[in-house]
Amino acid sequence: PQEYTLIKLKLLEVPDPSTAVQTSLGELLGGDLPVSLVAATLRPETMYGQTNLFVLPTGTYGAYKIELPQPEIFIMSHRAARGLSCQGYTQTFAEIECLLGDIKGTDLLGLPVKAPNSSYERVYTLPLLTISMGKGTGIVTSVPSDAPDDYVALQALKIKPDFAAKYGITPAMVDPFDVIPIIDIPGYGSTSAVFVCEKLKITSFNDKAKLAQAKEETYLKGFTSGVMIVGPHAGTKVSDAKPIIKEEMITDGTACLYFEPESKVMSRTHDECVVAKTDQWYLAYGETNWAQAVKDHVLNAETFNAYDESALTKYEYVIGWLQEWACTRQFGLGTQLPWDTKWVIESLSDSTIYMSYYTIAHILQGRNNLEGDVTKSPHGIDPNLLTNDVFDYIYLKNAPLPTTSISTDLLKKCRGEFRYWYPMDLRVSAKDLIPNHLTMALYNHAAIWDDEPELWPKGYYTNGHVLVDAQKMSKSAGNFLLMDETVELYSADATRFACADAGDSLDDANFSRETADSAIVSLVNEEDWAKEMLVAHPKLRTGEYSFMDRVFDNEMDRCIRATAHSYSTMQFRDGLQHGWHEMLLARNEYRSYCHSAASPLHAKLVTRFLETIVILICPVCPHWSEGLW
Repeated sequence: PQEYTLIKLKLLEVPDPSTAVQTSLGELLGGDLPVSLVAATLRPETMYGQTNLFVLPTGTYGAYKIELPQPEIFIMSHRAARGLSCQGYTQTFAEIECLLGDIKGTDLLGLPVKAPNSSYERVYTLPLLTISMGKGTGIVTSVPSDAPDDYVALQALKIKPDFAAKYGITPAMVDPFDVIPIIDIPGYGSTSAVFVCEKLKITSFNDKAKLAQAKEETYLKGFTSGVMIVGPHAGTKVSDAKPIIKEEMITDGTACLYFEPESKVMSRTHDECVVAKTDQWYLAYGETNWAQAVKDHVLNAETFNAYDESALTKYEYVIGWLQEWACTRQFGLGTQLPWDTKWVIESLSDSTIYMSYYTIAHILQGRNNLEGDVTKSPHGIDPNLLTNDVFDYIYLKNAPLPTTSISTDLLKKCRGEFRYWYPMDLRVSAKDLIPNHLTMALYNHAAIWDDEPELWPKGYYTNGHVLVDAQKMSKSAGNFLLMDETVELYSADATRFACADAGDSLDDANFSRETADSAIVSLVNEEDWAKEMLVAHPKLRTGEYSFMDRVFDNEMDRCIRATAHSYSTMQFRDGLQHGWHEMLLARNEYRSYCHSAASPLHAKLVTRFLETIVILICPVCPHWSEGLW
């Protein structure tokens, strides 16, 4: 989830209320509880530069009672209130009292508030038409020194008094509030937003592309290179000061934490999901030594092969990003958490070393025995006998022989099978699993076999989704293919041929039906030619090789080496190109030369060609190869 810092801007007064809602706000303010407009920010360290507060004039807000840690009133969007009610700020989970509902943004304009850490005693709520009510609280605090959007919005109100007056904003609410320098950035000065806006000649919100560029530039430079020049942390790098200032504001009661999904998430019941604060067990993947061990393993080409540079970059990124992972849930299928059985281990956390069980499943479980039936086990093993001590002995090199009714010979056989087959040299999976299952499998192997890194996974090959004729599969588009239907339509080998030709990168593979059709023709034609050559073999030329014989022989050598390299690096499209198309091209050119020279093909080369192409294409078209062999 995305963590925000909610800044509490205390409402100071409601001067000259002109609507019923403003009158009610004044009454709330006169009560026992403090009233604050709350703004969500990712940059609490910049609060020293607040000059005003923005609300959406057409937005709808509410005044909600926060009960924990102490009672107070927050003015915010209904959506944000719903989220806060699930994060420990109310006595009853998911319930929050709305003291004043349907407050229009226009009712909040022109109100004076106290902005924490700002050098101004009071700032005012001003209109901003670009606020999204689907993000944060619908209220945005303004730091024009370091936020280009804020600077442009404030300047627009200053130079367009008619626009400001439309919303009841007077010059006194805008003109006295100058930009406050708070962060010095080398090359950008102490007011980076002003510098970048002037450099890019940004004058209004219509310059959307330039504003996006300015925002990215200032935020990145500010965090990585900026130094605080105000407050008790002046002289401290922004990256170091940010967490300290955030904690200080939370401690002194001027801010609190708020969480949202990083992007909109809808449930199966079509409800928008929120982040909830609940009891949870976590795996601490961010632990320094653990993460470093995995990173060293992944980035060492001698110990791990990602088969794709972009995939390797993704693994490195995930290892740097992955911290605490919620590993349990309280419903659904799964394994009970051994030390807290009301929890079930969630699937991604419970599926990271199961490949080690593959090495012994045939001994313990046997075929067609998912239910663990003792009578179907090859050795009559009761699943209840498979204790932690038994698995420790099988998997861990220094574990003692357990006390169990399972025979010692059988346990040693299991240990031997595991030691023979492990480590996992290659796992083929989807690119979507790089940020979770695949990386977690590395972590968990590193945790269990921490003293045997040679047993950690040696390689992952990942691919994208499958397109059909360069389009996403869809029944309405008429290109939705099921595997059994495809095999029935094109044959297994032609289907595999088209799959191999579909592509090998992280990009989505493209299954071409035209390629599958062509494969059928090509395979049949080559089989017919092979049979013709076997019949004609006694009539073919023998003896010394001619120059063109040697050229053809050498070209086959090249194709063999190129195909072997492609297969070894999981590049099956290239392997198909070298091992099939280029082999056929070399044969065709050799055959054409012999025909034009009125010279029969050389018998030994024909035999070698047939044997070679059958072997080279076998990983892709095994049935065709075995039949011809």
